[in-house]
Amino acid sequence: MSSVVESKVENQIGHLILNRPEKLNAISRQVVEEAIACLDEHTENPNVKAIILSGNGRSFCAGGDIETMKYISGTAEAAEWMDFVTGLTKKIMDIDKYVIAAVHGFAAGAGFSLSLAADFIVAEKDAKFALSFSNIGLIPDLGLIKTLSERLSPNLAKEWISSGKIITTEEAASFGLINRIAKGGVMEEAIEFADFIVNGPGLANKYVKYLVNHVGTLDKDTAFKQESLIQALLLQTKDHQEGVTAFYEKRKPTFLGK
Repeated sequence: MSSVVESKVENQIGHLILNRPEKLNAISRQVVEEAIACLDEHTENPNVKAIILSGNGRSFCAGGDIETMKYISGTAEAAEWMDFVTGLTKKIMDIDKYVIAAVHGFAAGAGFSLSLAADFIVAEKDAKFALSFSNIGLIPDLGLIKTLSERLSPNLAKEWISSGKIITTEEAASFGLINRIAKGGVMEEAIEFADFIVNGPGLANKYVKYLVNHVGTLDKDTAFKQESLIQALLLQTKDHQEGVTAFYEKRKPTFLGK
């Protein structure tokens, strides 16, 4: 069985490349298994500072594989499948390192879910994000209702979801869903965008991701306390010492993630 996910490391960036171009990178069980393994590999690799998620061929990801889903029989099997595939978006959100989705072509259905699970989105100017679930009598999945509703007003989220809206890159950017619209090649732009992560303080970034992703579940006092405790830890790190030294020496800091 040939691999459906490509994994590589270049210049301290780990790449997870969906590789089912003939299926527009639709998500199958094998895709989920290999993508999670790839994320684990990059997370454990100390030389990887950031991860870029992309897709080969004409599109980023066309969503769930209809061929896979049509063989699901019964509620129990369907529930098992949903828990399994949602594990991929949970993994993207839960790992310590920043993930950048480099989107071209279509990010449809579950492909939209994957892109919003990432910490940042760099999209080509002609990319489209499709909420195609209502067209087949379903609701968004893989966490998309939560990640989209956190970025839109409730009335707009309901309109987009129930109308099966297709969102252009420009429109997505106007609502703060996109970090950068690529003027050239989307992968080149994503690599350039990753520079502040690769050369930044890895430990601090790890905690920023954790706190921002969880702040909505914390009350004010708990959020302030966690922030203060983490800051107390970071004040003792070599990265902080290097940052202060570089400030006085009027140079860019060289962070080690320690």
